[in-house]
Amino acid sequence: MTYSNPNPDNCIQSLPTSACRLKLNGSAQEQTFIGNLINESIDLYGQDVYYLPRTYVNRDTILNEVETSEFNQALSIRAYVNDVDGWEGQGELLSKFGIRIENKTTFVVSRAKFESEVDANAALNVEGRPNEGDLIWFPVARKLFEIKFVEHERPFYQLGKGYVWELQCELFEYSDESIDTGVAEIDAVETNNAVSIKLILDPGGTGDFTVGEEIVGDLYRAFATSTITGDAVTAVTITDGGQYYNTTLVPTVTFSGGGGNGATGTATVSAAGLVTGVTITSPGSGYTSAPTVEIDYSPKDNRAEVKSWDAATRTLQVINRTGTFNTAETIKGLTSGALWSPETYTTLNNTASSYDQNAAFESEDDDIIDFTEGNPFGTISGT
Repeated sequence: MTYSNPNPDNCIQSLPTSACRLKLNGSAQEQTFIGNLINESIDLYGQDVYYLPRTYVNRDTILNEVETSEFNQALSIRAYVNDVDGWEGQGELLSKFGIRIENKTTFVVSRAKFESEVDANAALNVEGRPNEGDLIWFPVARKLFEIKFVEHERPFYQLGKGYVWELQCELFEYSDESIDTGVAEIDAVETNNAVSIKLILDPGGTGDFTVGEEIVGDLYRAFATSTITGDAVTAVTITDGGQYYNTTLVPTVTFSGGGGNGATGTATVSAAGLVTGVTITSPGSGYTSAPTVEIDYSPKDNRAEVKSWDAATRTLQVINRTGTFNTAETIKGLTSGALWSPETYTTLNNTASSYDQNAAFESEDDDIIDFTEGNPFGTISGT
């Protein structure tokens, strides 16, 4: 690749034109120049998008399927939208399962920019390239797209190497993934689409939950009290050993209140998963009364994310549950510190949406077949 130029020293900064042609010698210099041209073109004609790397939470190693995943980063990058005439795909499809919107598009990103702005700042499942399954947030359309295929050979090496990634994407179909990127309009996708459960809480709770915070119940949590001698903590008595604790990852123990400070201890967990004791590692000093002992929550304790909170009606809606809350436990907001206990809880009438008819279906089918009255299809072994 050779360009002639009457004054080559002054033209390296600009694109080659009929009035200014650059003479390039050596493939490395040519490739750098071409790469800069492509980066500049994408910057000029592209759009600012966010790249969301997918993090696997649970994965079936036998079937090699991702059971749960989350998106905790949104990294800004410039991308060229390859489709100028509108969305690709078949558009809105009417099937026996309802209406499905199949919008597709292709984003083109610079390899060099991807390496510096995404790969260097994120732990990708496959390093060095965009990953199928990761997401692209397109602010202009206010839509999330999932990368289905990464084209790495187009253009087909006419310039000697690949300079761009072509990300062939489809409109993302949300399926209860956790999205906590810190970008409000992206995180709203989860809040608006996740399956929510409504809890009515008992009167007498304290504090107000905040939208987006994590809450945790204490159904399986261990509890204990402390004893002081003089102004130091000398003993801890387990009042409830809890359940499902890990013998290798023992829960943390903290002491608060009582006027003093410095007391520390280490929990002992039995093979059955119960907290059986706390060994005092430092008695602390300055305590005028026995401090409160807090043993960390059990791994089995139920957790969720707050979707909405109405203090007037004591109505709490949550998403991304890890279990079923119980009316015997106390729920704590890990950010707000709010403490409330569930009064009622239902998974049937589980959202504020007018489309939710689970409770109605349950009532209607009980009029036809009510299994609480017995098995209508017969008995086995005389029972």
